[in-house]
Amino acid sequence: MPSVLLRLDKLFSEAKVIDHFEAGDTVFAEGSAGNFMYVVVEGTIDIFVGEKLIDISSTGDLLGEMALIDSQNRSATAIARTEARLARVDENEFLSMVVDTPFFALHVMRVLVQRMRRQSSRT
Repeated sequence: MPSVLLRLDKLFSEAKVIDHFEAGDTVFAEGSAGNFMYVVVEGTIDIFVGEKLIDISSTGDLLGEMALIDSQNRSATAIARTEARLARVDENEFLSMVVDTPFFALHVMRVLVQRMRRQSSRT
């Protein structure tokens, strides 16, 4: 199957809600409710579990999707490394994207699998 690259930063650059963060701002905290996910339109975000840096998200990446998908609290803390613009995607918009945009759901699954593989290789 051919690999399809979605430019999520382009797809969401004119989203209804774009949140702005300064370097050092907390985007969301581990244990908090996860009613939405983000697409990084611009900037870099550090992802921590406890005090451990586990990932770095940058332009075009998703973050916070796990809590949106399974309705559980956040499993990590996200902190802006640089000034950042993040498109907020709630459950209704996420479901619309899954239905209306070919390969969006596949893209999200690939992101989740890549993260799981990276975590597995670190243990």
